[in-house]
Amino acid sequence: MIVMNLDVMMAKRKVRSNDLAERIGLTQANLSILKTGKAKAIRLNTLNAICRELDCTPGDILEYRPDEE
Repeated sequence: MIVMNLDVMMAKRKVRSNDLAERIGLTQANLSILKTGKAKAIRLNTLNAICRELDCTPGDILEYRPDEE
């Protein structure tokens, strides 16, 4: 399973949700869906914008964890 660690990276960078949403051109509702891991997909240009604004890599935000059986 892929885990979204966007909230962790935002806390490390001390960036608020509304500021990031505005800078990357997302609504706060859509950013919230990404932060909570409820998103089924993420556009590469959105991931690029997040990485640019948080000065990180996709691997800092996305993590693979094997499914528990």
